[in-house]
Amino acid sequence: MITGASSGIGLAGAKALASRGAGVVLVGRDRERLKAAADEVAVLAGFPPLTHTADFSRLDDVHLLADQLRQRLRRIHVLVSNAGAVRLSKKKTTTRDGHETTVQVNHLGGFLLANLLREQLRGGRIVVTSSDVHSKHAIDPADLSAKTGWAGYGASKSANILFALEAARRWPDIVPVSFHPGVVSSRFGTGTLIKAGQFFIKPFLLTPEKGADTMVHLVTAPTTELQRGGYYVKRTLTRPAPHAADPATAARLWDASLAAVGIGWQRH
Repeated sequence: MITGASSGIGLAGAKALASRGAGVVLVGRDRERLKAAADEVAVLAGFPPLTHTADFSRLDDVHLLADQLRQRLRRIHVLVSNAGAVRLSKKKTTTRDGHETTVQVNHLGGFLLANLLREQLRGGRIVVTSSDVHSKHAIDPADLSAKTGWAGYGASKSANILFALEAARRWPDIVPVSFHPGVVSSRFGTGTLIKAGQFFIKPFLLTPEKGADTMVHLVTAPTTELQRGGYYVKRTLTRPAPHAADPATAARLWDASLAAVGIGWQRH
């Protein structure tokens, strides 16, 4: 299952996996784009993939998505937690759930979904899309919504790595990993500055297919070749920034995230 699958590396990864014979479930925010993505995947798979719409800026949507998936699927072999957004504006935007928008879409939504699908994921793996932007911006477990703009995006990407690290400790029957896809030319991002910047650097950006390469590798590689909780760049296990590799911070973030999404219990 791939979230953020209606465009960019999510769609590219879904197509690559479908061409290898994998059954894929596509999750996206926009119904029309998701339908178009499903049509592309169906050509390669030979049959239409399952699709679900969900907006990760609404935690109710994540709950509904999890309910639907639990009813349809007994097992999920791999959850690719790829849904994300970035806003360059330093003006804080808050979801109706009370969280800074970027940290909710990039971290809390995926965190909640993984917890709600804990039983279906037993024996499987979780692949989380992070970014090397994490190296400049730490997440503060005491105030998840403290940062905005580019700093908020970087903090959310640190949270992605820490989530995989702590999931590896708490969920020994799952293989969680995170990765940096590279700087990819896609629809990702909002705001005129990002669009203007991509205009000038677009010739140097990766295609979505190349950006999805490490994702596909982490989905398909034998479990014995992966380090649980590891962070990967260009298929290679890489040490993240110290603030994103600290077990104590990872544990505090997990507990803070449980509280933020309204889960008062621990799934084992």
